Parts: sequence; structure tokens; C-alpha cells
Amino acid sequence: MTTPEAEQPQSVSADGPQARPEERLERAVRAAEQALIEFEIAVETFRVEVENFSRLHHQRLGPMYARLEELDAEIAEAKAALTGDPEDLRRAQELRARVMPMPSVEELFHGWMDGHGLFPEAAAMLTDQPVRPPQRVRPSEEARRLYRELARKAHPDLAQEEGERARREEFITRVNAAYARGDEALLKELAEEWAAGPVQKERLPSRSEELYARLDWLAQRKELLTVVARELEESAIGAMLRLAPDDPDRLLDEIAEQLLAEVAQRESELAALRARTGP
Repeated sequence: MTTPEAEQPQSVSADGPQARPEERLERAVRAAEQALIEFEIAVETFRVEVENFSRLHHQRLGPMYARLEELDAEIAEAKAALTGDPEDLRRAQELRARVMPMPSVEELFHGWMDGHGLFPEAAAMLTDQPVRPPQRVRPSEEARRLYRELARKAHPDLAQEEGERARREEFITRVNAAYARGDEALLKELAEEWAAGPVQKERLPSRSEELYARLDWLAQRKELLTVVARELEESAIGAMLRLAPDDPDRLLDEIAEQLLAEVAQRESELAALRARTGP
């Protein structure tokens, strides 16, 4: 990674003729943070505009789209009734399915089952069996031995200072949970973990390393926001909103007029088909 020192000339700071590397890094981070904040504001502003326009679009035009779908299904059904052609019948069924979506499994069975099968309560009711609680676990002799050994070695009262006591309390909590389940394998893993000793603390990064990491994170965040912004702009609602950013209501009115014209045309077509099929 190219460092800012290699890209920027030496500058004069208030503390001396040459600024420390950390000072230049801090300035670069502050500038990147401010730029990211402004970019986030712009993206979020546009996202809210798209969301609001989408809501208005659905409220005002949704019924018209639904009416068009219904008319398309009725027209296809009328054509199929006239011709009896298998392809026309298939098309009519396809369009009708769009108007009447298939309910989910949960909706059909009202909470009795989901995609993975019957819920335990439902199965118990159908088979006249009570819902049984989990059976009590009886730990093996080896599990009891491991538990007693770990409890003696890692007991929190053996700690000499508060940090060590907290570590032991957290460890014993896991030991107790494993023993309650009779999990001999996990108790063996915990015994090995305790024998290995506490995890050594990682070396804390220097101030320069922290600043470089911050710059990398800011760059990644900007790339992510750029993707979000592009997706918003390329979405159907975003594209529509860009056509009339200053007056979206006018755009909705124009679309509504077009949809009303399409509804009238479909209704005329349907009336003509029904006239051919007779009463």
C-alpha cells in the first residue's frame, strides 16, 4: 500500500518545520471521514426519496396494475374459451395464477406446520401423545471425572486477581453447561483448553497502524456505498424518479393516465371477446 508520506510533500505544522507522519495520516483520515459522511448523506437522501416514491407509486398506481392483471387473465380465459387451443388454455392458467398467488404452507395449515413438517405440538395433538420434555441426561463416569477435575482446577475462588476470576467464571459456566448435557467430548476439549493456559493478548497496533487501518476501512465503506447508490439508480423506481426529480407527482399523474388508457383498451377487448362467446 502506498503511504501518504510517499505521495505528499513535507509540510509545516504548528509544532515545527516538518509534520510528524502521524499528523499527516490524521489529516488524511479526517478528510476521508468528512468525504464519506457527505457521500453517506447523499446516498441516504436518495434512498429515502426512492422509498417514498415507491410507496406513493404503490398506493396510487397499485390498484391500476392489479386491474390490468385481472383484465389480462380474463381476456386470456375468454380467448381460451373461444379457441379451446391448449396453448391458449395454458396461457390463461398462467395469467390467472399471477392474479391469485398460491398461499404458503403456513397459511394453509394455520400454524400447524411449516416447510420442514409438523410442529411438535401439532404432531402430539394428532397422535394423542403429550409433548414430552427432553429426557434427563445421565453423564458418563468419564464426564463426571472430567467435570470434577476441571472444577477443582478452574474454580473462581482460586483466582488471585479480578481479571483472572472473571476468566475462571466464564470458563466454569461453559464446563457446567457441557456437564449438564453429558457432553463428554466437549469436556475433553475444555480440559485441553484449560491445560493450554490463557490466550495471550495480541500486540496492540501502533497509532500509525490504526490510522492506516482506518483509511482502508473508509475506502471499503465508500466502495460499498457506491454499489448501493448504483443499485438504487438502476432500480425501476430509481430510474423513474430520475425522470422527474423535481416533480415526481407529475410523473405519477402521467403514468396514471397511461394506465387508465390501457385499462380502457383491455376492457374494450374483453367486451368484444365476451360478445363473441354469447351470453
